[in-house]
Amino acid sequence: MKISVIGLGYVGLPLSLQFARSGVEVLGLDVDPEKVEWINRGQSYIQHIESSAVQNVVAAGRFSATTDFKRVGEADAVIICVPTPLNKNREPDISYILRTGEAIAPHLARGALVVLESTTYPGTTEEDLRRVLEAKSGLRAGVDFHLAFSPEREDPGNPGSKIAEIPKVVGGLTPACLEKASALYRRAVKIVVPVSSCKAAEATKLLENIFRGVNIALVNELKVVYSAMGIDIWEVIDAARTKPFGFMPFYPGPGLGGHCIPIDPFYLTWKAREFGKPTRFIELAGEINTAMTNYVVGRVVEALNSLRKSVNGSRLLLIGLAYKPDVDDVRESPTFILMDRLKERGAKVAYYDPHVPVIRPTREHGYWTGTASVAWNADSISSFDAVIICTAHRVINYKELAIWARCIVDSRNAMANVPVKPGQVWKA
Repeated sequence: MKISVIGLGYVGLPLSLQFARSGVEVLGLDVDPEKVEWINRGQSYIQHIESSAVQNVVAAGRFSATTDFKRVGEADAVIICVPTPLNKNREPDISYILRTGEAIAPHLARGALVVLESTTYPGTTEEDLRRVLEAKSGLRAGVDFHLAFSPEREDPGNPGSKIAEIPKVVGGLTPACLEKASALYRRAVKIVVPVSSCKAAEATKLLENIFRGVNIALVNELKVVYSAMGIDIWEVIDAARTKPFGFMPFYPGPGLGGHCIPIDPFYLTWKAREFGKPTRFIELAGEINTAMTNYVVGRVVEALNSLRKSVNGSRLLLIGLAYKPDVDDVRESPTFILMDRLKERGAKVAYYDPHVPVIRPTREHGYWTGTASVAWNADSISSFDAVIICTAHRVINYKELAIWARCIVDSRNAMANVPVKPGQVWKA
């Protein structure tokens, strides 16, 4: 069997590797020629994926990459893993999906399977993508080719997470489409979870991320409330998690990051308007999580005031540009927003992240492109008036930070078990 995976990013590359390890021949497609070159050389461009994992399947002839979309005609199945961001008005942007559909449709083989994995609102697969594929190919979905949706479930940075062991939800346009898609994924994962439709599968992914977003908003709100009462939210969560039933721990932070949780809930909010239904929980959670950067900035102001300094003119270092620990993924990272807001207040802003040595181009924070991470040594760290911990990477030596930094604003409880001086650490 030969499949084509379109979009070789944080979802598409690990999925391609898993299929290739399972004995399937994989043709990766991406519009970025640099990624294609890296893969064909047997190298990885994603930090948590070892180059040896790419090299092994490339050398075995089971994985190659190209920018030529005509080659999808060689594939028995095509899996689409492209971005689904929000536009400047915070509305769904499915243009990457539609452009991909337009590019592959003229070359789609009769009887082939097309699966969308990109997170989106219910109806995208069987309405929007289907329309483009049928219009450009002259084939009929469910008759001449199969169509399905299967949401990605990636957990980058978690060494215990293996694609083969994460159950795969699959929904098809027709029963035959579902059967075809389920058979495909059973080649690479142990458990396939079939659902009644593409819409049900799309809604499942949204529920997973909305669940996390709402609960993170809850602990973020409680953090602010408990802090005003002199109560440590982290201590409370640690105590509550000892309950063996009816409780699941979520942790506060400086805001939400990554491609999923800050974005996906608003796909449902937008779609719900079509049906005249409000999504008050989702919107409130979004407001709370978005406001956390303002709370952190306020704590930075308080910390600097205790040193008789203002934000204007202060040298500030933000630790952790990646949106979560131990990865190099900076998509939607709240650290960018903190950097922007502190710079607007007149601060001289820098960052340190061992996983992100240089800031690459982003859609929304182009000003910082090319900025390099500062050095990790006593002279460098001690030169800043305050350090803000935004992401708690495990490789960072927080004991050294306590020795070198005069003032630390900790939004991740990273300094909890580190000896510090009185008044040195401010929780945010």
